[in-house]
Amino acid sequence: MKKKSICRWLPVILPVLTLFMASLLACPQTGFAKEKLLTGKVIIFQAGSLTVPLAKMEKAFEAKHPGLDIIREAAGSRKCARKISDLKKPCDIMASADFTVIDGMLIPEYANWNIRFATNRLVLCYTDKSRYTNKINAGNWYKILTKKGVVWGHSDPNADPCGYRSVMVLQLAEKYYKKPGLYQKLINSRPKENIRPKSVELVALLQTGNMDYAWEYRSVAVQHQLKFIELPDKINLGNYKYDNFYKQAVVELTGKKPGTTIKKKGKSCTYGVTLIKNAPNRKAATAFLQYMLNPEGGLKILKEMGQPPFIPCRVPTAEMMAILPAGLQKLVEIKK
Repeated sequence: MKKKSICRWLPVILPVLTLFMASLLACPQTGFAKEKLLTGKVIIFQAGSLTVPLAKMEKAFEAKHPGLDIIREAAGSRKCARKISDLKKPCDIMASADFTVIDGMLIPEYANWNIRFATNRLVLCYTDKSRYTNKINAGNWYKILTKKGVVWGHSDPNADPCGYRSVMVLQLAEKYYKKPGLYQKLINSRPKENIRPKSVELVALLQTGNMDYAWEYRSVAVQHQLKFIELPDKINLGNYKYDNFYKQAVVELTGKKPGTTIKKKGKSCTYGVTLIKNAPNRKAATAFLQYMLNPEGGLKILKEMGQPPFIPCRVPTAEMMAILPAGLQKLVEIKK
């Protein structure tokens, strides 16, 4: 009799028991989930142009891991690298607007690998407050910039890739439009005080009307709802097919050691990210990178915010692929 009674109640008991076990597994207070939740801090040094998308990624990832605090420091990519190499500041992840900054300033001493995850291109930004806003276009922008009273600027080439890329665009414009002396004429019309540490600082100057035009990445222009001039692919540094033309632009930058310089050749915009060798929170940092480089995670956010991601992301050699954390290998392909 008792056995029949239990059998009769099984259809009711089993679903309830199943729901109870599922809630135990999902609950952060139980031992089942503690090992999967990430805690502590993850420190990210990032290019200023990644501020908006990384803020959204941070919010989404922290929601899944309430015990984790992602701390981001935005600066020019070269400045970010120097915080690691020169100042020895603790850092888990470095995300650069130019992957060659990681190659040249961090590998092999401070990082082992470098994943290329997105591209971008340069545009000339302005607002309704800008002078000649009703006249400027893709064919006459360089004439407008040299007009008396027009205030324009770019970021610091020695600190920020957008800075040296802006200068490269001006050099390429002289060749593309076949206007000898155009580059120097443009540089002469831009006083040194119009050079700012990082490109996103120029956004505020545009929005307040203190600057008429500024060179930015297209993604930054989209994210801040700025008006902008699209330039031909041959000079906007956004199309790898024109790398042979881009390399005609050369900018001299400060070297690794004080008093030294290096020459940077033009190349299409490619972003890179790495895990620092002595990362304080390696486990959590690796997990964040798995989210950031996932087509349904961080890469989807980049795409929504006007920055084309590489899907899959890229590393140049099989040797570099082999030393990636296992969770990242499935998100990356080998492509030079």
